[in-house]
Amino acid sequence: MTDKEKKKQIEENQEEQGPQTTASAESPPAGQEQSNEAETVTVPLKDYADQLEELDDLRKKVDEFSDGWQRERAEFANYRKRVDRDRQQESQNGKIEIIKKYLAIHDDFERAQKTLPQEQIPQSWLEGLKLIEQKLQNLLDGEGISIIPAENAVSNPEFHEAISHEENQEFESGRIIEVVQQGYTIGDRVIRPALVRVAK
Repeated sequence: MTDKEKKKQIEENQEEQGPQTTASAESPPAGQEQSNEAETVTVPLKDYADQLEELDDLRKKVDEFSDGWQRERAEFANYRKRVDRDRQQESQNGKIEIIKKYLAIHDDFERAQKTLPQEQIPQSWLEGLKLIEQKLQNLLDGEGISIIPAENAVSNPEFHEAISHEENQEFESGRIIEVVQQGYTIGDRVIRPALVRVAK
């Protein structure tokens, strides 16, 4: 039974029973001093019903405040997650911009190795250049940078950027003929797509 139903029942009982006394006290027998005064206090039915209604209203307000607090708490938690995600994204964007500069140097090393006339350069110099390139490669590996597979693969616009489509009897249509520039990823994110020539 809800508080409002209790209030209604009390008011109906009050109408049937008539007004109630608000207080009564037992008097001691004549000639005896009042030692233990037993006092009974009664609350008028109307006041009791009003108190029940007020209690019901207070409970509703408590529920409303509790729901609002829970919503605010959830929104704040979502806000913190969004801020953390944005901060991580900005940090990764900054790191990627720096890594792209290292990749340009890495590309230069690759092109230089393909065109070096090894008979005119001392072996110690070649070994030194390879050592520098290896250090650079280790740096990229340490940052989680991976080469996009492209050699003889099927061209995928998500990872490969075709700079030309050429007739070639040795390759089926859509397959990569040559990798002009290596592509790289960091995790699932493409830093730079591979530049490729594709058979048509």
